[in-house]
Amino acid sequence: MQKKTSNTFQSGAPAAQAVADAGQYLTLRLGGEEYAIDILRVQEIRSYEEPTRMVNAPAFIKGVINLRGVIVPIVDLRLKLNIDNVEYNEFTVVIILNVRGTVIGAVVDAVSDVVTLTSQSIKPAPQFETSIDSRFITGLANVGERMLIVMNMEALMSNAEMGMVSAALQS
Repeated sequence: MQKKTSNTFQSGAPAAQAVADAGQYLTLRLGGEEYAIDILRVQEIRSYEEPTRMVNAPAFIKGVINLRGVIVPIVDLRLKLNIDNVEYNEFTVVIILNVRGTVIGAVVDAVSDVVTLTSQSIKPAPQFETSIDSRFITGLANVGERMLIVMNMEALMSNAEMGMVSAALQS
């Protein structure tokens, strides 16, 4: 694998290190807050369509869709994160994610843009009692006037409840 160099950052090691640590994140809205997820987990973004409901599924699992022959569980992130329920509208989308080889759809209120964040720009989130489990949050990042909550999608989508869904779909 060849390493590409850029003329812009050849002068100083700290700048080159910052670029090496940089990653792109998709920003999305849930309720009144903006979140960011690693763009490498995103497979595609689709408009919301009513999924087929599964019996005995947790409330945050809206159901499943058939995506080009793959059965994909659809998770409403507002319900999963205990955020006030918002009505679905024309901005509501499903982000198709690939998390540890499993394809999962995440319902969000809207997607905004793609931003580049360095590991230095993501600050640890303060630890206190909230409805959102701290394992699901990588940290906080400022982009201009915006505060982004950087989500750990592997932790969020890989818990025991998601494991039960994967097992049910494969049997």
